[in-house]
Amino acid sequence: MKPLFTASATAIGGREGRVTSTDGVIDLNVSMPGSKHADEATNPEQLFAAGYAACFGSALNLVIGKERIKTDGTNVTGHVTLNQDDEGFFISVELEVEIKGVDQAMAERLVEAAHQVCPYSKATRGNVDVKLTAKAA
Repeated sequence: MKPLFTASATAIGGREGRVTSTDGVIDLNVSMPGSKHADEATNPEQLFAAGYAACFGSALNLVIGKERIKTDGTNVTGHVTLNQDDEGFFISVELEVEIKGVDQAMAERLVEAAHQVCPYSKATRGNVDVKLTAKAA
């Protein structure tokens, strides 16, 4: 294994606090959804949704490039849901993936291929329910 990059961030105060990255690029208030400060702060689910969407988009573009498929662009929207059952809290994910300039069958194939190479997909596989929705545009 060859490490390529390490990101570091610190959370102070948990879900009612602040998160900062060591380089200062991320410096955000954190708040529970529905709390009195929720409209002024982010939450861990939003941060995870943004990270997963960006990572999956890069994996998708890698697959498209390797296969030399012509598209008119891609976008990925991540939805991360905080759930609770009798055993506690857990998250689930839905990724809505739009690929412009391909047909539906190709979009579905590319999304599945990206899911196999995306580091976030690999990390969540077997631990988090991830639903993929491919859309040709």
